[in-house]
Amino acid sequence: MTPRDILDLMKKNNVEMVDFRIVDVPGRQHHVTVPAVEVDEGVLENGVAFDGSSIQGFRGIEESDMVMKPVLDSAFIDPFMAVPTLSLACSVYEPSGSRYDRDPRFIAEKAESYLKDSGIATTAFFGPELEFFIFDDIRFDSTNRGSFYQIDSVEAMWNTGTGEKNLGYQVKNKGGYFPVPPIDTQQDIRTEMVKELMNVGIRVERHHHEVATAGQAEINFRFNTLTKTADTVMAYKYIIRNVAHKYGKTVTFMPKPIFGDNGSGMHVHQSLFDGDKPLFFEEGKYGNMSDIALHYIAGILHHAPAILAFSNPSTNSYKRLVPGFEAPVNLVFSKGNRSAAVRVPVAVVSPKTARIEFRTPDCTANPYLAFAAMLMAGLDGIKRKLDPTALGYGPINKNIYELSADEKAQIRSVPGSLDEVLQALEADHEFLLEGGVFSKDFINTWIEFKRTTEVAPMKLRPHPYEFQMYYDL
Repeated sequence: MTPRDILDLMKKNNVEMVDFRIVDVPGRQHHVTVPAVEVDEGVLENGVAFDGSSIQGFRGIEESDMVMKPVLDSAFIDPFMAVPTLSLACSVYEPSGSRYDRDPRFIAEKAESYLKDSGIATTAFFGPELEFFIFDDIRFDSTNRGSFYQIDSVEAMWNTGTGEKNLGYQVKNKGGYFPVPPIDTQQDIRTEMVKELMNVGIRVERHHHEVATAGQAEINFRFNTLTKTADTVMAYKYIIRNVAHKYGKTVTFMPKPIFGDNGSGMHVHQSLFDGDKPLFFEEGKYGNMSDIALHYIAGILHHAPAILAFSNPSTNSYKRLVPGFEAPVNLVFSKGNRSAAVRVPVAVVSPKTARIEFRTPDCTANPYLAFAAMLMAGLDGIKRKLDPTALGYGPINKNIYELSADEKAQIRSVPGSLDEVLQALEADHEFLLEGGVFSKDFINTWIEFKRTTEVAPMKLRPHPYEFQMYYDL
C-alpha cells in the first residue's frame, strides 16, 4: 500500500484516530495515537517520534529520541476502539533515518534478507500454532511478606463441587481435546475471536478446545513469510485478548499457568521455497523430506539449546518443558512422536505442504526474534550439510515413553531452565551473527536483560511450596 492508499482507507472508514504500534525487545506492544486530521502523507512516510528510553531493551535516557515508521501493509481498522481507529505496525528508526539495530522487526527482516543472499532459497514460510488459556478470573501478588496466584474458570475440574447451582460438564484434567458443548463452554467466544481475526485480514484455518481443563484453546491461522507471520502473531494476541476482555474473561499465553495439566506451546511449522519450487520435499525419503530439509532439521536440533533463549524465553517456559511428560523436550526428529522436538508432518503431504514442525517453542517468545533464530539455525545446518542421524538426533519412530532405560539415555533433552539456555546462547551464537542478522550487542543485551529482570528475581524469592516442604524442619 502507498500513503495515498492509507489516506483513502481512512476516508472510506471515517477514521478519527491512527494508532502507531511498535514491539519492544521482550515482545510487548506499545502504541501512540494521532488524530486522523494530523496524519498526512508526510507523517505516513516519515513516522512519529517517541521516547526510546521508556521501552524495555531500547535506549538510555541520554539518547532517547527515536522514530516509528508505519508498515503500510499492516493497516487494519481496530475493532475495539470507541471511535474509528486505524492500526499500523511500525518499524523503529534512529533520528538519522537508519534502522534501529535492536528493533525486533528489523532483525526478522535481516534474517529474510540473509536467506535470499545465501542463494539457498528465496522465501521462508512460518506457520505457528498458538495455544492459550481463557480464564474467568486471575489474581496474583508478590510482596516481601507473601505471594500467591489464584486462577478460576467455570469449566475447570476443580469447580465440580462449587457454586449455588452447578450444571456439571466440567472439563476433566487432560480431557479438553475436543469435546462438543456443553462441555466446551467457549465455542462462541472462540468463534468471535475468529471473526475478528478474519475481519482484519488474518486467514484462519480452524479453532478448537485444547487438552487442558480451565479453558485451553487453539486458533490456527494461515502460514506466511517470516516477518509477516510475526506481525500476524502480534495482531492475533491483541485481538484474542480484547475479545476475551469484552466477554469479561482474560487470556494468558503463559506456557504453564496450571499445575498438573497440559501447558501451552507454539508449534512452529517451517519450510523453504526457491521461487515457486518447494525445497523440503523428496518422495521416498524419510517423511518425504529432502536432504535440504534434513540439514535444516539438524541445524535446529544442534542449536536448539541456544534457540530456546529466544523461543522459550521465560522462567515459566521450563515448567512446561519437563522430561517424562508429553512436552517436546527430546532433541530428536520423528514422523509421529509429539514429544520429539521436531516432528515431520506426514498427513496429506505434497511438495508444497512438505514442512518441519519445531514443537518446543511457546508464546512467551518475541516472534520476530524466535523465528529469525530458527531460520538462522536451519540455514547453518544446510550450509554445513549437518546430518541429523549422524549427530544422534534420530529419527525415532518408537513411542519414546516405551523405550528401555538404555535407549532413553541416548536421547538428549533440552536444557531445564532459562538460566541454562542463556548460558547455551553465550556459548553458541556465531550462527546468529551471520550476515549481521543478530549483533553481539543485541545478544549481550538480551542475556543481561533476562538474567537481571527474570532469572535473578525468581532465584531471590521464596516459593510458596517451599513453606509446605520446609517450614517445620
